[in-house]
Formats: sequence, structure tokens, C-alpha cells
Amino acid sequence: MSYSAWLSFMLTCWLISVSPGAGAIASMSSGLHYGFRRGYANAVGLQLALLLQIAIVAAGVGVLFASTAWAFLVVKWFGVGYLLYLAYMQYQAPVQAMKMQTQVPNKSLLQLLLHGFLVNMSNPKAIVFLLAVLPQFLDLSQPQWPQYLLMAATMIGIDLIVMAGYTGLAAKVLRLLRSAKQQKYINRTFAGLFAGAAMLLSFLHQ
Repeated sequence: MSYSAWLSFMLTCWLISVSPGAGAIASMSSGLHYGFRRGYANAVGLQLALLLQIAIVAAGVGVLFASTAWAFLVVKWFGVGYLLYLAYMQYQAPVQAMKMQTQVPNKSLLQLLLHGFLVNMSNPKAIVFLLAVLPQFLDLSQPQWPQYLLMAATMIGIDLIVMAGYTGLAAKVLRLLRSAKQQKYINRTFAGLFAGAAMLLSFLHQ
């Protein structure tokens, strides 16, 4: 993987990580209710699931590209279409005023870690998203597994930083998002970012 390709991938990872999703919500909830030190176990669980999902995608895509010459174009335009779909869904996402919970069950570090793992693993869209995005940054003239390891380290490292922010600033973030009007603006902002990422992806070539 070239430096320019890695830099583009890194910027994509930041976009993916900071965009609202199940992982961000789980991290904010854990930080709000259990504090940073305990709540961050949830973020570690998220990354364990992400690592497993990347391994699944890497194994499947490696076989696909080795056996089908036009697979890159198929995956590329699938990725463009999926990003546009995410942009549409984010733009249309329903909003509602948030309410704070006053009582929550006490959970151990292991339970919080397992919760984070299950949040990511129970979301089939996560694997679909990885399948749509990761192959676009591969250098097919080089071995794929070292590139996937680099991408996994980059993606997990960035997500750990972002989830630390969501966890540590949970109460403040939730206050900012409690208004339905504010949520609407945030949804439309990320819709535009997803659409922009789709446009950039359409210009990539093998």
C-alpha cells in the first residue's frame, strides 16, 4: 500500500469512526453510566469485533480477487452505491429528543467488554461496509494480508481514539444531541460527508 493510499484510508477511517452509529451510542452510554475507566471496556469490545470482521472480509475478498478479474470494479461500484445509500439513510434518519436514564444495571468490566463485542458483531451492516470500503485501498500487485494488517491497525487505533472521546465526554455529547433539531443538522452533515466519500471513491482505479 502506497503512502497516499494509506493517507486516504486513514481519512476515511476518521469519517467512519466519528459518524454516529451503534458503537458511538454504546460508548456514550457506557461512559455516562460507568465513567471513563470502566466504560472504556465497551470500546475495547467494539475493537475485538472489528478485528474479527476485518479478518472475515480479508479472507473472502482475497479469494474473490484471485479468481475473478473484474471483481475490483464490481466491489468498487458496490462501495460507491453503498456509501450513497448510507448518505440517503443518514439524511432521512428519524430524530427525537433524548431522555436520560436515571437507573442502570451495574456491569463488570467483562460484561461491558462483551457488550461492546456483541454490539459490533450483531450489526451485519458493519461487515457490508468493510467489504465495500477496504478493497478500494489494496495494491493488488503486493501481498494482501500485510496490507489488511496495516488497515486493521489504522482503523482500530483511530476508533479507539474516537471512542475514548465519546466515552470520556459522554454527558456533554448527550446534552448536545438531546434536541431533535440538533440531531437533524448532525444527520444531514454526515449525509453530505458520506456522499462526498462516495464521489471520491468513484475516481479510484485499480
